[in-house]
Amino acid sequence: MSKPRPPIALEDVFESPSRIEELLECGGPYWPTMRYVATGAELQAVGGAYGGSRSAGTIPVAPWFRADWVDGDTLLPGAEAIRDHAGLAEAARALFGAEFVRPRHVYVNLMTPIRQAGQPHVDVPQFRGMDRSRAPVWLLHCMARSGLFERWRVRIATAVVWFYEGPGGEFDYWPEGPAGLPRRAPAATNTALMGDNDSMFHRVGPVGEPESVFPGELSLEAELCAAAPGRWEIRERGKSLAEYGRRQVRASVSWKAEVLADAAECALLDEHRDDLDPGEVAARFAADVSARGLEPVRPSDPLSDPRFVAQLNQVYPPVPPEA
Repeated sequence: MSKPRPPIALEDVFESPSRIEELLECGGPYWPTMRYVATGAELQAVGGAYGGSRSAGTIPVAPWFRADWVDGDTLLPGAEAIRDHAGLAEAARALFGAEFVRPRHVYVNLMTPIRQAGQPHVDVPQFRGMDRSRAPVWLLHCMARSGLFERWRVRIATAVVWFYEGPGGEFDYWPEGPAGLPRRAPAATNTALMGDNDSMFHRVGPVGEPESVFPGELSLEAELCAAAPGRWEIRERGKSLAEYGRRQVRASVSWKAEVLADAAECALLDEHRDDLDPGEVAARFAADVSARGLEPVRPSDPLSDPRFVAQLNQVYPPVPPEA
């Protein structure tokens, strides 16, 4: 994995942060981020710390919730103002030295008090022909770690804008790569980092007061909902499990844009003249595994075959920083 570009710190990102906070309250319900993976092996592939299988109950569902506001199209009215934010686009252009910046995604993470939000990780990468709309996140992460698909990599600029006034919740990041020392941003309201988060390891520190951490277990059916102005509620199957005030919920708005060097790179992406597909991805993995002296798995379905997941985990394991 290449060394990330040094992130750019931003302050006073939005002229009216209260408008973003209004969107947070109407932009739910928010669902557990653990829905992205189906098994313990897939969680390992995206850099998780747990093995086993979800059916065996060995993957905890943390109170870390998400919603998509822009996913190509605008899903939440009002979110287009975030997508089209000129200051974020300019920071992305400066970070990558790119001529073209194309905002594609806006999503929101909300956390109630939590002891540990997970291991240092990188964001889900994108390749021509293979992104999270066409492939599971575990496969995209393995593609990035292998180094076999850099020719097809689409560079992504990510701004994380915070809205939080409680204790903890700092943003740890590794701008010198996983072997370097981490730095810490306070995650203060309406500040941000514009970063190369597909390459730069990062994580969220403990959020809130320890005595406010939800004591029970959550399922994938849990949701975080705005119960009233300034009040949040974890619900599961229509039942209220916990309530939190505004200062107890850490929110971050993530803005993602494709950054393209020139018109030629734009055309290559737009015209799909050099796209990957699952079959070619599996074939390139098989050739590399064979070159390492191993017998490659020939998956029945490259997107879900558990034997394929297990082999890619073994050959291209996550190597996060020492936390």
